[in-house]
Amino acid sequence: MSEFVLECLDIHKSYSEAGQRLQVLSGVNLQLRASERLAIVGASGSGKSTLLNVLGGLDRPCSGSVRIAGERFSELSDNKRGLIRNRRLGFVYQFHHLLPEFSALENVAMPLRIAGKKATEQESRASELLERVGLGQRLTHKPSQLSGGERQRAAIARALAMQPDCVLLDEPTGNLDKKNAENIHQLINELSAELATAFVIVTHDEHLAARLDRCLVLEDGSLQERRP
Repeated sequence: MSEFVLECLDIHKSYSEAGQRLQVLSGVNLQLRASERLAIVGASGSGKSTLLNVLGGLDRPCSGSVRIAGERFSELSDNKRGLIRNRRLGFVYQFHHLLPEFSALENVAMPLRIAGKKATEQESRASELLERVGLGQRLTHKPSQLSGGERQRAAIARALAMQPDCVLLDEPTGNLDKKNAENIHQLINELSAELATAFVIVTHDEHLAARLDRCLVLEDGSLQERRP
C-alpha cells in the first residue's frame, strides 16, 4: 500500500487549437498524504482546472501517470477509472452542480446510490453528513430553496458520501461572499482532521491558500512549492 493517497508523476498535457499545439502541463509531479490539505494557485489560464481534471480521471494525460493509493489510475479503462473515482475521490466545483429536481438528502446520497448501496445506508450516511455540515434541518429542501453557502456545504457532503481518500475542489469559495467563504474554510479544516481525508483545492483565494498545509503554484506548466 502506498503512503500517498494521490500521486502524479511527470504529467504532460497538451491540446490542439487552431492548428497549433498548446502545451498546458509540462512535467507536473505531486504527492499527497492522507488528511493533507493542499492549495494549488496560479494565474487564470495557467492550467489549474486541467490539472484537477487529470488528477480526478476526468481527462487523460498525454504522458505520465496518476496513481490513487498506489494504483495506476490514469492507465485504467474508462469503466474501471469511473469505479475508482466514485469510491476513492470526491469533487466539489465553484458552482455546486447539485441536481435541481432532487432534495439535499437525495443529492448527497447519489454517489451511494450509484455504488449500489442499500437505501437505508444511503439515507443514514447522507443524513449524517448533512447534519455534520450544518444542514440537518434542510434534508428535504431542493437546491433552489438553499442559500449559496448551503448549496456548497451540501456539495461538500456529497463529495464525502463514499468516504473518499481525497476530495478535489475547484474554486469552492469563488462564488460565495466573505462570510460564507469563511464558513467553508472552517468546514474543510474540520473535516480533514476528523475524517483523515485529503483535500486538493484549486483557488484564487489567498486567505484560504495560506491556511492549508501546503501551497503549490502552477506556472509555465509545472508545480512549484510556495515558500512562506
